[in-house]
Amino acid sequence: MGAQVAGGPADVPTSKPSRAGRDLRAAILVGAGLGAMIIVSLLTVKETFIAIVAAAAAVSTWEIANAFKKAGINVALWPALIGGQAIIWLSWPLERSGMMTAFVVTVLVCMIWRFRGGSDGYRRDLSASVFTIAYIPLFAAFAAMLVVPDDGAGRAFAFIIGVVLSDVGGYAAGVFLGKHPMAPTISPKKSWEGFAGSLTAGAVGGALTVTMLLDGQWWQGALFGAVLVVTATAGDLVESLIKRDLGIKDMGTLLPGHGGLMDRMDSLLPSAVASWLLLHLFVQ
Repeated sequence: MGAQVAGGPADVPTSKPSRAGRDLRAAILVGAGLGAMIIVSLLTVKETFIAIVAAAAAVSTWEIANAFKKAGINVALWPALIGGQAIIWLSWPLERSGMMTAFVVTVLVCMIWRFRGGSDGYRRDLSASVFTIAYIPLFAAFAAMLVVPDDGAGRAFAFIIGVVLSDVGGYAAGVFLGKHPMAPTISPKKSWEGFAGSLTAGAVGGALTVTMLLDGQWWQGALFGAVLVVTATAGDLVESLIKRDLGIKDMGTLLPGHGGLMDRMDSLLPSAVASWLLLHLFVQ
């Protein structure tokens, strides 16, 4: 039975958090729903996967801009949102040239957009704007570029499965075996045992997905999975640092059991860059 909250005619049951601090039932249901949407997009019209990436980037940009605003930092929201969409969508037909052209134009617009606020806090706000654009839509564009080749669906699946296995393996090992904190001042619940669980699950999963979906070598897949574990873990720690710096627990409340959408994108964004680079190298 869940914990009881008193205060009404009858006690109201609430979901009991897991040992890792999540509402596990809600987290699983939300994760399954998001996963099903991604699977359908990749198995039908792959351009819809790019639309999902673009929508996720827009919501995440809004969430992080709102978090910065609470700390007195003003991101150029509209240039970041519109320019972010250009970065992602131009990465589909034009790949790196389109992505980088849209990125530099968006940064230029942000520089001019901030003129109206005067000199007070100009560097602070502009730095936050450029960081937001690079961190979210620019990194997300690498996920969109995964589906451009003929075997793009397989590449995207390898990327998503790798990050999910890293999260699941780390969560399970951390909950049941975690004793040695990895970064206690940044993320106290993250342990070396959990990281080992992530590496094991990620390497095995990578070996399977790269060989079965992309006709790659098993060692390439194992390396691919291990690198995704490192980037996913680093992305999680980076967002934890940002949240600690801003004095907030979550980036939002959109996803029950997870927090904001950005709280799920943190591990995916740097892993998208690593996935594109490695698969571009390994799979011809």
